[in-house]
Amino acid sequence: MNICIFCSAQDVGDIYTKAAAELATLIAMQGHTLIWGGTNVGMMKVIADAAQAAGGRIEGISLEILKHKARKNADVMAFAKDLAERKAFMIERSDAIIALPGGIGTLDEATEVIAIKRHKLHNKPVLFLNTDGFYDGLKEHFERMDREGFLADRNGDVLVGLDTLVYFAQTPHDALSRIETDLTRKV
Repeated sequence: MNICIFCSAQDVGDIYTKAAAELATLIAMQGHTLIWGGTNVGMMKVIADAAQAAGGRIEGISLEILKHKARKNADVMAFAKDLAERKAFMIERSDAIIALPGGIGTLDEATEVIAIKRHKLHNKPVLFLNTDGFYDGLKEHFERMDREGFLADRNGDVLVGLDTLVYFAQTPHDALSRIETDLTRKV
């Protein structure tokens, strides 16, 4: 299975990099392919290093303007003309999507995937790895949107409820287990 990870290109604290490396290692050890943003810096480098160290396959989708920062030894490296095309390629190539703690770009990518799923344009598992409670505030906000009817199915053309849209995993093991369970149910 192809698992997309949205994450930061920033160098961040050990609490986040350790969880990210653990997740990428688990993905590789289970024989899955890691799809990621292709950049060889920050958290993106951490997950690519970990997946390859565990014998995994990695496929990067970077931007034309970032070719100079792209990982040289990826199994596959593609280049998109802009962020919209990059996200589309990553979603298309993936069977499941995980957002690690990250910044505005990560949040943009994850919420777009959720919005697309809400309109039944895909039914892939979407998860946030909630390392050290990083996404607690976002989870609370999603719960409020759900509770107050902003996620409700009014016209029969959207998914109903938060639990059908996204899952907040507390550990890398929890994230991968949830994805494998979700995808097994669909087969």
